[in-house]
Amino acid sequence: MNSKKIIYGLSVLFLLLTIIMVSCKKKETPAPEPTESGQSSSDSRDTQGENDAAVNDINSVIGDNGKLHGKSTVPNAYAEMTGTICGLSVDTAGINSGTIRLNYDGTTCNNRTRTGSIKFTIQDYTQGKRWKNVGCVIKVDFLSYKITRASDGKSIMLNGTQYLTNTSGGTWWELLIVKTQTTLVSTLTSSNLAVTFEDNKTATYNINRKITYTIPGNIITCRAEGIGTSGGLTNLENFGTTRDGDAFTSQVTNPIVWNVTCGPGAPVQGEVNIVASKSFDLRATFGVDRNGNVVTPAPNQCAFGWKLDWTFNGNARNKIFGYN
Repeated sequence: MNSKKIIYGLSVLFLLLTIIMVSCKKKETPAPEPTESGQSSSDSRDTQGENDAAVNDINSVIGDNGKLHGKSTVPNAYAEMTGTICGLSVDTAGINSGTIRLNYDGTTCNNRTRTGSIKFTIQDYTQGKRWKNVGCVIKVDFLSYKITRASDGKSIMLNGTQYLTNTSGGTWWELLIVKTQTTLVSTLTSSNLAVTFEDNKTATYNINRKITYTIPGNIITCRAEGIGTSGGLTNLENFGTTRDGDAFTSQVTNPIVWNVTCGPGAPVQGEVNIVASKSFDLRATFGVDRNGNVVTPAPNQCAFGWKLDWTFNGNARNKIFGYN
């Protein structure tokens, strides 16, 4: 199994929690059923993926630096996994206080051009806290961090703060290499994360996720759950407003599961309820076949895609999306 691919895939928490929003305003007569454009679906997918790719960069840089990880030295086998991140320079001027700044130079790599910066700080670093410690918290600041897709010019820019917490203790080194742990658990939270798109419209996300990594049957697997609350709802992985200003909640009713075989972009299990208004709600089911039936893929096989079911003014509809 290619070590670089494993560490990259496991660091990424790319969750396809699709949010398709519409504006439902009170009228004397019933509003017409909205046309499903997929725009908000694309927004959510791209934002979650780019957020998680940023977390991957942070994990890679920490893995390369024994002082941040909690080891006096980093074995060559571990350092080789992270490799060189295209278009990234690492500013370590603040390392003695646990702060690193990632600067992106605008190089186009794999159809993505990144500019801006990400600053992350290990909290209580000067008091001896290191990332491998139980409860260690990393503060992540997005500083006009912009990702532009070279093929069509569409872009996402993140501004704001989020927190990454190591709730179980340990790192990829303990799980994958020395195998002294069988589970790694972390949480990712943010409040009012600003996401600006190519049309200069801005969405606001409040992300609240619990991520658990295990290795059943030697297949590295990630389980994602919602841990947020809002308006009396629990198990929310995200809530806020879309680029058009519509309020939404995204509730995980069945944990999202993906593995290293199929990749983080193709969950094999999971269900999310998405509510945009009292008259419009959606349910995203992951891990279905071409006909929308939930399947249990063999260890080395993957599901076709996911299904979206929605109701509007009492009318039921559904649509099936392929992962590829």
